[in-house]
Amino acid sequence: MTMKVLRLSSKEEEIARRGERLYRSKLRCLLEPQYKGWFVAIEVTSEDYFLGEEMAEVLEKAKARYPKKLFHVVRIGYPSASSFKHRFTL
Repeated sequence: MTMKVLRLSSKEEEIARRGERLYRSKLRCLLEPQYKGWFVAIEVTSEDYFLGEEMAEVLEKAKARYPKKLFHVVRIGYPSASSFKHRFTL
């Protein structure tokens, strides 16, 4: 079985770095007390952010406002926005 490794472009890596920095420095303390478990999509140039209980919801809101942009998504109060658990049987 061959697994494909997803590699981010340099632009995507920069958005992830800037988005994580914005979340940690400005948004975490503001959002975690009230919105733990929700998702936030961050547009790193404007520093606008969009909240919702589902990842698809925040991306829909963000894309409506900034249709040509990429976003950094965080699950508030968790180390990652999503987890992937796989079981392989050979």
